[in-house]
Amino acid sequence: MADMHTPARPRSNAARICTILGFVFAALALLLNPIIFGVIGVVLGIVGAVLGDKPLGWYAAAASVAGAVLGLVIAAIILNA
Repeated sequence: MADMHTPARPRSNAARICTILGFVFAALALLLNPIIFGVIGVVLGIVGAVLGDKPLGWYAAAASVAGAVLGLVIAAIILNA
């Protein structure tokens, strides 16, 4: 019999667009509103990874979490200064 393994899902343009938007929202989470933009960035990064942009989608999700946390820390420092 032939080798019947299933290949990985090919990357689509929608996956790359979601990943890029995930990184953009990670930067916005750092600068503007960490909670809203951080959550949106995580969702877009995960959607990009599921649609086939495997490593970068997960990196975008992680960058959004890091941007949200750093944004909250920076906001706390500014408001308490």
